[in-house]
Amino acid sequence: MAGQRPRTQGVRDLPARGRAVCTGFIESVTHQPPSDQPFFSAVVVDALGPGPHQAISAGGVRKPYDRLRVIWLGRTRVPGIEAGVQLRLNGMVTQLDGLPAMFNPRYEILSRQEHL
Repeated sequence: MAGQRPRTQGVRDLPARGRAVCTGFIESVTHQPPSDQPFFSAVVVDALGPGPHQAISAGGVRKPYDRLRVIWLGRTRVPGIEAGVQLRLNGMVTQLDGLPAMFNPRYEILSRQEHL
């Protein structure tokens, strides 16, 4: 249907390619050295910490797409993007080194971990 927003889903439910909206937590961020092409990346997962949250296929094999790499080209930092933040991402999913990736997605910060 024209004008219909994509359904929000978790990282392990993302399509291999195409437009998607997902929510997840930032597991880690990567900063590039100043000598390299500027980009900022983060790894997004469905849940943080240990636990039975890893995706298992019907055959009992761990599904490889339990992580999403998010890359902002031309940026050395993205405000608010740090480990532990929960966010909603909206962008095109593609494959990069065998993992799903989104380049320059729209994002909305849903929650942050409080530091004590």
